[in-house]
Amino acid sequence: MSWKLDETAQTSAGAVAAGRAGNGPSLVLAHGWPWSSFSWHRIIPALARRYHVHWYDMPGYGRSDKAADQRTSLDVQGKVFAEMLAHWRLQRPMVVAHDMGGATTLRAHLLHGCDFDRYVLMNVVAMRPWGSEFFDHVGRHVDAFLGLPAHIHEAVVAAYVKGAIVNEIDPGDFDKLVEPWLSEEGRVSFYRQFAQADERYTAEIEPMFKDIRCPVEIIWGEDDPWIPLERGKALHALIQQASFETLPGVGHLPQLEAPDLVLGRLNRFLSREPEG
Repeated sequence: MSWKLDETAQTSAGAVAAGRAGNGPSLVLAHGWPWSSFSWHRIIPALARRYHVHWYDMPGYGRSDKAADQRTSLDVQGKVFAEMLAHWRLQRPMVVAHDMGGATTLRAHLLHGCDFDRYVLMNVVAMRPWGSEFFDHVGRHVDAFLGLPAHIHEAVVAAYVKGAIVNEIDPGDFDKLVEPWLSEEGRVSFYRQFAQADERYTAEIEPMFKDIRCPVEIIWGEDDPWIPLERGKALHALIQQASFETLPGVGHLPQLEAPDLVLGRLNRFLSREPEG
């Protein structure tokens, strides 16, 4: 019951590569930028022993469609998440979201009427401001980056991915994170994500956080170099009904940096008896 992509779903943003495993309550994993569903592969086998786990590569990511004129901004991703729940016929799954998977699933929940049973937000993009100086710079000069020679582009992607991680991860895992962006279509899609990033898609939902309709757990790698712990605390202040836990010594990619620690936190929250 390991990670695989043996299913294809047709969405409004193109064909999406997906997979699922296990039995039990339904659980959906939502990856972020610049990752893919592969980022969950270390914890999927253990989760699949308790849950019916679902995952997919967002349009523009991993093995899903990467068309030259494709829109893959957060408004699109929120709609596609809702479409994937409909494809799987999931009415009230548990959801675990990481990075921009946070904004994606929040939009699906708050704007598209998707109901969740339990909801975990882990080192997420969910509120303004977001994006580093490098992120903004690339977004303003996409054409220049598209002209980079292949070996320099590969170095840019590798350096960018490495900047998120504070603990050593398996070299094979690192290569798999970088690999989808090295093809010609992957290279174009990589820089398109910078160009299409827009904070209005989180601004739109920030006033609605109090309207989240399920138990919420916020989990944060304390040493996240991309989205500092202070941002997690600020998010918690806006989602006061949420519980909040930190992961000491962990960076932006907890599911690969500290999979056992993440599994412990997830299982504890997802299996907790409802209050009241």
